[in-house]
Amino acid sequence: MQPHTRALVAAAAFAFITGKKVAGLYDHGAGQDRRIAAEARGAVLQGFDGERGSRFSGTLPEIQDAGDAAHISFEIDGKTAKGYDRASSTFYEARVGEGLVQVFDHAENAWFAYDIQDGEAAQSYHRSAEANR
Repeated sequence: MQPHTRALVAAAAFAFITGKKVAGLYDHGAGQDRRIAAEARGAVLQGFDGERGSRFSGTLPEIQDAGDAAHISFEIDGKTAKGYDRASSTFYEARVGEGLVQVFDHAENAWFAYDIQDGEAAQSYHRSAEANR
């Protein structure tokens, strides 16, 4: 799975599961901020990847990444999202915590962590990204 796809999955999972807006992510694996925004209303998602200048959107159980012209399936179960990225033929699992999303990429056989920037929060991230570097 591409790094930008994992970040998109993290943003979408957080928006779907918490119902909160995503204003950005801190990608711990890459050690960088990612300009990704997402908002879910019920089963409908709208998002934008500012680095690639592309939208992602859809209705559960599937979203589309317009930048890659790819579909990603989403199944929500409590605080977990599972699915399949058709562009890379890869399964994933995303676990949503308090301001943190962990994505397991089956192709990489590894976990990737993202701090979420809440669009309505007074501070940049729920958790301090500096403390985790």
